[in-house]
Amino acid sequence: MRATWLALPTLILVAGACVAQEAGVQQANPAVPQADEAQAIADAKPLRLVLPPDMYAVPGHEISIYFDNIMLTPNISNYCIDVTCNRGRQDADRWRYIPAPEDVGQFGLTVQVLDAATRLIEEASTMIHVVPADAGAGKQVSILNIGDSLTNAGYISGGLYTLCQAEANPVLKMVGDRKGSVEGAWHQGYGGWTWLAFCTRWTEGTDDRAKSPFLRLEGDKAVLDFQAYCERLNDGKAPDFVTVLLGCNDTFGATEETIEERIDSMFLYADMLLAELRRVGPDTQIGILLLVPPAASQDAFGSNYRCGQTRWQYRRNVQRVVERQLEKFGGREAENIFIIPANVNLDCANNYPAQSEPANSRNETKVLRQSNGVHPAATGYCQIADSIYYWLKWRLSR
Repeated sequence: MRATWLALPTLILVAGACVAQEAGVQQANPAVPQADEAQAIADAKPLRLVLPPDMYAVPGHEISIYFDNIMLTPNISNYCIDVTCNRGRQDADRWRYIPAPEDVGQFGLTVQVLDAATRLIEEASTMIHVVPADAGAGKQVSILNIGDSLTNAGYISGGLYTLCQAEANPVLKMVGDRKGSVEGAWHQGYGGWTWLAFCTRWTEGTDDRAKSPFLRLEGDKAVLDFQAYCERLNDGKAPDFVTVLLGCNDTFGATEETIEERIDSMFLYADMLLAELRRVGPDTQIGILLLVPPAASQDAFGSNYRCGQTRWQYRRNVQRVVERQLEKFGGREAENIFIIPANVNLDCANNYPAQSEPANSRNETKVLRQSNGVHPAATGYCQIADSIYYWLKWRLSR
C-alpha cells in the first residue's frame, strides 16, 4: 500500500525530528513580528522578561515562579530580582507559595528586574487565582493530553490522574491509547512529534507512530477526523478538556534567522488541529501549555547532543515560542482556548536528570552533571502535571 498524505506541505523526518517542506504555502503572518523586527526587539533589551497573565493554585499544593524560566539572559546572577506580592515568599531562585483554604480568591504579583545600582530594567505582572480545593468534586470529567515525548514519558498524565484520585476531586477519565505511568492514565503523546505530525503523518507501517490518530483515509487521501477518534476512544463524545504540549520539536533546531519562520509554520498546523477539535467539540475546553524551558546546564545538552545544539540557543528559541504563544492564544477564552502556564512552575536546576561521573580523566572525584536537555526527571514531569491540575480545577470552579 502506498503512503498517502493530506494535500499539504510534505512531511520529512530528519534525525528523528519532524520538519515541513513547504509547497507554496505562505508562512508569514503580518500580525506578528518577523525575523528582522524580532531581532531588533531582542537587541534593544539587555534581557526579556515574560509572565503569563494568569496563574492558578489549589490549597495545599505548591506553586512556584522560577526566575530563570521567565527571564532571557545568559547569567541571571547579573541582576537583582524583587517580587511584590502579599502572599508566598521570595527565595534566591523562585517565588513559592502553598495557599491555605482561606486564601481562595485572587491577588496580583509583580516581578521587577534591577541592575546593581537598583535601576529598573524590566517588570512584569500576573494574577494568581486560588481555587477551592473541592472544585469539581465528584464530577465526571474526560480529558485528552496531546503532546510529544514529554507527554509520551507518561508521567504528566500519571501525575494528573494521581492528583485527581485524592478526595474532593473530579472523577477523571483520561482519553487516549497510549499508557501513562499509572493504570488509567492514558494519553496521546509521541516522541519527536510536532503540530504538523498530528495533522499530516500517514506513512507505511503498522507501528502506532506511523499514522496520526486524528487522521483517516478518504479515498487515497488522509484527512483529519477527530470524530472518528472520539468514536474509537470516548464513546463518540468529544472530551470535556484537551491539553496540548507541543513546540519543542517544531523549533528545537531553529536559529535567530529561522525562529520566526519555524513558529509561523508551527502555528499554521496549530490552527488546523484546533479548528478540527473545535468542529467536533465546540464546548471542549482546550489548554495550550506554554513551552517549558530546558535543563539549567549546558552539561545536559553536551550529554545529549555533543556539539549539535547549545542550551542558550534552545533557551532563546523557547522564550520566543512562549512570547508568540501568549500573543496568539491569549485572550481567547470565549473560544474555549486557554493558556496553561506550565513553563514557570518547573525546577530546571533540580528536577532534570543528572548523573554522577568523574570530574575528568585525571581526577576520580565524582561530580553531578545534568544529563538530559529537554526531558525532565519524574519530579519535573509532576510539576507540569501540577500546572495542568491547577488549571483544570480553576475551570471546574467556574
